[in-house]
Amino acid sequence: MGSYHTGSCTPTNTKISLSLFFLLVGASAQLSSTFYGKSCPNALSTIKSAVNSAVSKEARMGASLLRLHFHDCFVNGCDASVLLDDTANFTGEKTAGPNANSLRGFDVINTIKSQLESLCPKVVSCADILTVAARDSIVALGGPTYTVPLGRRDSTTASLSAANSNIPAPTLNLSGLITAFSNKGFTAKELVALSGSHTIGQVRCTSFRARLYNETNISDSFATSLKSSCPTRGGDNNLSPLDVTSPTSFDNAYFRNLVSQKGLLHSDQQLFSGGSTDSQVKAYVSNPATFRADFANAIKKMGNLSPLTGTKGQIRTDCRKVN
Repeated sequence: MGSYHTGSCTPTNTKISLSLFFLLVGASAQLSSTFYGKSCPNALSTIKSAVNSAVSKEARMGASLLRLHFHDCFVNGCDASVLLDDTANFTGEKTAGPNANSLRGFDVINTIKSQLESLCPKVVSCADILTVAARDSIVALGGPTYTVPLGRRDSTTASLSAANSNIPAPTLNLSGLITAFSNKGFTAKELVALSGSHTIGQVRCTSFRARLYNETNISDSFATSLKSSCPTRGGDNNLSPLDVTSPTSFDNAYFRNLVSQKGLLHSDQQLFSGGSTDSQVKAYVSNPATFRADFANAIKKMGNLSPLTGTKGQIRTDCRKVN
């Protein structure tokens, strides 16, 4: 877009750049940060206080709500399909490999939804609740704030197969991660920034056992410290923090850990393993403010993945089922 600032700005040039501009913003033009300004003016403050309450009770819930948003958006867009229970007509996404026995925070979303239904019935979508709750979770744990465009609507179906195929697995190598994120329109730099969300949260032994016992690019002391809670057999559901340094603070310690070969998941350490993203990891180690800014931009972009707007979808009155 920088080329528009060079050369003569004739009326023709202006027309071309304007039409291109509208093409580019058209995708999210129907979303607006003031979408509920009149229809439900207390929507954002209601979500924020509920999230703050949940995170103060259990810091891990912040990571869980952020993960819910991510697992929603990477499957057919940010449409709250991840919240739907199975029905006679379709199998939802809750039992998909990346989600079963690990996605959590549904009760917090359901509580927020019932509060909003009392305030402004049939107005605030579950998809918007997920998106705002993710932002408020990040802020509650010390991360950057950003403006969330609103006006998403809720899907009337879900996809088990898309959930199984679209959500990046912790076993992926760097090339697989770059492809998975590229398929959703993200650059390798944005992949690294978004992976920084692993500065909070915990993960089950099943997801990192193979790395502990089979990989060499892992700190010996780090691996040893984890083996008692994640033995070669048993303890599948035992939890360990993704960021061993400051597991409940949204900071850049995740990247420092990678440089020290203390990435918990195989996919984490792949970001710093002699490949094309090493320099980006180092940049976030030396400049935490850059990480915060890049993360805020990337997560905001993620919230704009294929939203249902206008007359598409519906506003569910219960996030677990279609109206």
